[in-house]
Amino acid sequence: MIAAVVSALGQSPTLAEFPIPTPGPGERLIRVSAAAISHLTKAQASGSHFTADTKFPHGVGMDGVGRLDDGSLVYFAMPRAPHGSMAEHTVVDTRLCVPVPDGLDASTAAAIANPGMSSWVALTERARLKVGETVLINGATGTSGRLAVKIARLLGARRVVATGRNARALAELTSLGADVTIRLDGNIDDLQRRFIEEFAEGVDVVLDYLWGQSAENLLIAAARVCRDAVPIRFVQIGSISAADITLPGGLLRASAIEITGSGGGSVALPRLIAATEEVLRAAASGSLTMTFKPAPFCRFDEAWPLDNGTCRTVFTMNSVGA
Repeated sequence: MIAAVVSALGQSPTLAEFPIPTPGPGERLIRVSAAAISHLTKAQASGSHFTADTKFPHGVGMDGVGRLDDGSLVYFAMPRAPHGSMAEHTVVDTRLCVPVPDGLDASTAAAIANPGMSSWVALTERARLKVGETVLINGATGTSGRLAVKIARLLGARRVVATGRNARALAELTSLGADVTIRLDGNIDDLQRRFIEEFAEGVDVVLDYLWGQSAENLLIAAARVCRDAVPIRFVQIGSISAADITLPGGLLRASAIEITGSGGGSVALPRLIAATEEVLRAAASGSLTMTFKPAPFCRFDEAWPLDNGTCRTVFTMNSVGA
């Protein structure tokens, strides 16, 4: 079969022949219909993520949508190594398959499931968002952040504050449900004042997709304002800006900030699956939408390096032989 394959450390994945997997006990063989590029997929392929496969060759892609042998359409995650989701076939633990609701096409499901799940889980499982609370989303102009704005509203947030660097993308967020937007550029002191103003207005939950300097500034602003022992739940989801921050211990002792992470290791697998099902149902009903860029899988070698993370690229596998 044809699959996107990494042949050596430091090499970009390319289309190549790869063995068709054989499912073992508790696994299902999936004929892949669509799979999307994500930040994690690219990091794993480059070898820079701690979950990257160190044995070569290996397949690319952590999730997708495809059909089981009975014809049912499912979203699936974490194919068994060395197989990936960007292939004609893959093999997955049965527990990691989620039915795709009627009316939702494979490409849309592949595009929206993972980025939608990231904020759904962060808000429901880690932050335990209550109806009527205010959510600040740090890094809201990317695919996951834009969905987070919509999902925060869908789950009952009264007010949504969004930050980002891209001025045009930031301006679009008001139509998606953001009440306030803050551009992450210019003078740091001015930015700090804006953050302090928002925390003084009242922020209950912060979803952070960036980490780095903006996360530091947010935490410092929160500590300066929120000294009445009412906790702000700061949920760390991604580190697009930087892998580390500098955080004085006194800041945590002087405030009621609760810092947690949200990802595959912080939430039990059944809860991740349940959240993914909720996202897919919301997409099928029209409550959640997102734009993405479809690409035929036969053009993988051209499309992979062009993906810059601003609009999800979704490969359609029925075009391998085109």
